[in-house]
Amino acid sequence: MKNPLLIVVFVAVVAVLGIGAFAFSQKSSQSDSTTQEDASDSMTEDESVEAMVKKDDAAMEKIDNKLVADKMPDSRYVEYSEGALDIASSDRRVLFFYASWCPTCRPADANFKQNESQIPEDVTLIRVNYNDPETDQEEKELAKKYAVTYQHTYVQINGKGEEITKWNGGQLDELLANIK
Repeated sequence: MKNPLLIVVFVAVVAVLGIGAFAFSQKSSQSDSTTQEDASDSMTEDESVEAMVKKDDAAMEKIDNKLVADKMPDSRYVEYSEGALDIASSDRRVLFFYASWCPTCRPADANFKQNESQIPEDVTLIRVNYNDPETDQEEKELAKKYAVTYQHTYVQINGKGEEITKWNGGQLDELLANIK
């Protein structure tokens, strides 16, 4: 997916890893001057690196979720990302399995964009790429999880990610008629 959000997240990951590597190298040079006794009391280098990676991963997840939240404060129709799915977990969530080559998906996509304000405020419609060049591994796994066998399928899920209802085809009117 060509998405400015992904570029920002990538740059942030590189920056965090660079800062982490610098901090680690500073800590390594300081630990070289410590005594054997001090070294036995502290974490091993592997444990230290592992702790830093966990801290960096947690920081990146917060950055990713913050960027998604900033991008979609009032959005009711968004492209799939794990962050978008997580942020919308308190809403009624509907996954729209979309393919760029699909002759019925493209008009539905345009209809949702044009009429986004008519989607209820407590509903988030999430466009998931299905079986097209933009489909990534996470999206393939979602299709498998919900047994989606072709594009233009809608799956409403609850906050735990469990399927509530599923239907095929339609635009805004069908969305409004089928959501629970």
